[in-house]
Amino acid sequence: MSRNLRTPLKRAMGLGSAKDGTGHFMVQRITAIALVLAGAWLIGLLLSLNSTDYVFVRATVRDPLNATVLVAFLIAACWHAKLGLQVVIEDYVHAPLLAGIAHLANIFACALLAVAGVLAVLRIALGA
Repeated sequence: MSRNLRTPLKRAMGLGSAKDGTGHFMVQRITAIALVLAGAWLIGLLLSLNSTDYVFVRATVRDPLNATVLVAFLIAACWHAKLGLQVVIEDYVHAPLLAGIAHLANIFACALLAVAGVLAVLRIALGA
């Protein structure tokens, strides 16, 4: 026997769970794991490049494995930030117009940051 805890009015108005919370939760955790793994790689890489010159650092970024990890880190970081800020906006911004503007600003800022970072890595990696 299934128990529905929503009132008849809420059922009629369609109010209740949007059935998306678990997916959001899982993606946030997956991006966090990706950030830990890629971040550990990048910290090791940065520590190994501590006292090297500019030409060697560019050559290191041109390595396909390092460029791939950098791009993966940038995408995961921007996606994770977008999801986290979305939760903050949903929890603390109660004015509908301001919440909508904040959501759009969050999406555009994270997308712009991701595209700019990936293009910068690709520019270095491809030798432009």
